[in-house]
Order: sequence, then C-alpha cells, then structure tokens
Amino acid sequence: MSPKPPSPRDEIRALTEARLTFGPRGRAIATPEALAFALDHARARAAVAAELDLPALASALGRLGMAHRTVTSAAGDRATFIRRPDLGRRLPETEAAQLADAYPCDVALVLGDGLSATAVALNGVAFLSALFDRLTAMGLRLSPVILARQARVALGDGIARAMGAQTVVMALGERPGLSAADSLGAYVIHLPRPDTPDSARNCISNIRNAGLPVAEAADQAARLIAAMRATGQSGVDLSRAMAAGTLPR
Repeated sequence: MSPKPPSPRDEIRALTEARLTFGPRGRAIATPEALAFALDHARARAAVAAELDLPALASALGRLGMAHRTVTSAAGDRATFIRRPDLGRRLPETEAAQLADAYPCDVALVLGDGLSATAVALNGVAFLSALFDRLTAMGLRLSPVILARQARVALGDGIARAMGAQTVVMALGERPGLSAADSLGAYVIHLPRPDTPDSARNCISNIRNAGLPVAEAADQAARLIAAMRATGQSGVDLSRAMAAGTLPR
C-alpha cells in the first residue's frame, strides 16, 4: 500500500516553524496549540532571564585552545539589563582598562548573552571556533574571546576600541520569538566609533541547528570581514558595494 501523500497543509507546515492556523476557529484555541504556545512562551522567558554559564563557556574554549577574557556592561545585573538597554551598550572604564593590555589584534571576537543566553550556550563557542579557523587562515590577528555579560550589540564597539581592533564580531543571543529561543546573531562592524549607527553593522541572523548552520555563518562572517578590510566600509555601504560588484580585487 502506497503511503498517503502529504496534504497542502502539511507541505506548508514543513516550510516554517511559525505558528499557523487553518480554517475556522471557535472561541477557544485547540488544546494542543494552547499547550504548545505556553511551552514556547516559557522557553522565551527563560532565555531572556538566563545568565551566561561562564565556567562552561571557559571550559569549552579552553578545550579548543582559545583564550578568553570576561567583561560586564554598565548594566551590571540582569534586572538592570532588561530595564536599561542603554547601559547594556556601555563598557565601563574599569572594564576597558582591563582589555587594554591584551595583545594587538585585527579582529575582536566577542560572545555576549544578549537576549538569549540559551542561544550562546548551544551555538556560541561552535560559531566562534569555526570563525577563528577561517580568520586565522586569512592571516589576521585575533583577540581572546571576550565573554560579555549583560551585553547589547553596541557593547562590542567599546570592546574593540579598548583593544585597538579595527573590526569586531559581536555574537550574542537574539531576542527569542515564540518559535526560536536558541537563535544566535553575529554583528560585524568595521572601524567602530562611540556613535556607530546601526546602518554601519552587518548582521548574520538565525544561527542555530534549525536555521543557518554554524559553518555557513562563519563563512559569511569571514567574507564580510575580508570585504570590510578591502574597502574600509561596513553596513549599508558595504552591502551596496557587494551588490554592485565594485569590491577591489
């Protein structure tokens, strides 16, 4: 007996993890959908509230032979981080001073909690390890991995400036939706300034098992860094140059 062919609904569901509904609905959500929603909501809340497991990350980096440093943003603790995004973008002077004696580097590698320490635990070290191999093969000098607590994206700018790095890769947990609490994002910025606009950042998003594979994300980041160093541009300007095919050879 031949297997039953998939229905159009099954085919659509196979294309996305987004929450879908088909046909008419009564006054209440069906029990399986209600339970799935509650579980995803709980996972999202847990991801936002979670702290970096610094010993586990340090151990994983150590096994790969990758040095690390640890910093904390001006937010200080998780409750402040959630209420005050501006403080999560700021590197205190005392933390910056501790990075000033790190060896000279071309690219600063930062791994921050962001809005999902869950994503960092699952994907952070694997992504930076893959990127480390690619950038080392390009002959670039890399910083120790900076483990950043209570970190927003722009915290990477201050870290790079403190270390004298021209380029920074800020990998951190993305804001969890109701279908993905384990998504890592990587923001790549060239020549960061104290007032770097978001338009000067290139983002690689949805790095996870069910999204963009780690190896492909590392390839994309390495290509971006090579293009940045060739043009002196990043963000929108770099994207336009790449689309127009005007990058120097």
